Amino acid sequence: MGNRTVLFDAHNAMGARIVPFGGWDMPLHYGSQLEEHHAVRRDAGMFDVSHMTVVDLTGERVRAFLQYLLANDVARLQEPGKALYSCMLNPQGGVIDDLIVYFMRDDWFRMVVNAGTTEKDLAWLNEQAPAYGVTVKPRSELAMVAVQGPNARAKAIPLLPAAVQDVASNLGIFKAVGDGEWFVARTGYTGEDGFEVMLPEAEASNFWNALADAGVAPCGLGARDTLRLEAGMNLYGSDMDEETSPLEAGLNWTIAWEPAGREFIGRNAIEPKRGSADNRRFVGLVLLERGVLRNHLKVFSGDEEIGEITSGGFSPTLERSIALARVSSTIGDECLVEVRGKRLRAQVVKPPFARQGKAQIDL
Repeated sequence: MGNRTVLFDAHNAMGARIVPFGGWDMPLHYGSQLEEHHAVRRDAGMFDVSHMTVVDLTGERVRAFLQYLLANDVARLQEPGKALYSCMLNPQGGVIDDLIVYFMRDDWFRMVVNAGTTEKDLAWLNEQAPAYGVTVKPRSELAMVAVQGPNARAKAIPLLPAAVQDVASNLGIFKAVGDGEWFVARTGYTGEDGFEVMLPEAEASNFWNALADAGVAPCGLGARDTLRLEAGMNLYGSDMDEETSPLEAGLNWTIAWEPAGREFIGRNAIEPKRGSADNRRFVGLVLLERGVLRNHLKVFSGDEEIGEITSGGFSPTLERSIALARVSSTIGDECLVEVRGKRLRAQVVKPPFARQGKAQIDL
């Protein structure tokens, strides 16, 4: 038996199929992964993401600490509640984790890290923090619910604490507002609009059930994965890891090279490779023949093996198989993918494949 979130009983009551995931027992779906996917693209769906870890970082030098710890630059965060996506690198330039960090006030930042990497993330934070006098506090008493879709915000806002409803109605993308232990962020992992809501565990079940009563569909890990794949969003452990540089994971945009004098962990390892033709490319693939693209399938240009799929599956929005792949920089507009001993044609595209309910590529 794995760890269970405070919403475990609610999932069972709604008929969820429970599977192990990152040490947790989590809902895979509630009957139809396909319907859950479409609910998020067309209306509103909700996900229990309480298995992820909220970490509060406090201290007078917390900003300087995060400028050293993260590849992106928290100096950009000046407005309370503003969020930043970043990779946390090791000295060799590999990705320890990808995460979101929020500026709360000058001596307090909030971080949300992945469930499967929580233990090593906390160990790394606690190793680096003492030099800056920063306190690392995991907030395991907080639950988190993601409400996503074109109608997600409208359905969720009336159910939020009265003190944050007006602000949440006008909240900008990648911004958050708090009221006590409630924290509402306009972020997500689906390519659709919505909120990620952190709240006390004692109030999570009532919030979850109220969302369901408002017509928000409960969604599991299956739909979450197809949604994020269509949106071209990386999955830690599949698309990047401690052996992979963000330069080869489509995450160049998350590295703040300026100011040139800012030292951050991993910079010395990856900066010499910046812009190098030897870096592998991170691309999208759309299968042009019948079949399904899966993780670790080999990619070919003619008879030459040039890379492999890092994330693959069926796209409900496009109604065809898609993938993210790490390949040689010499790849052209088409390639071949070896599926069950046969090499099938695939179109090379730039992700995302679908966002805001619509296809983002020409087929």
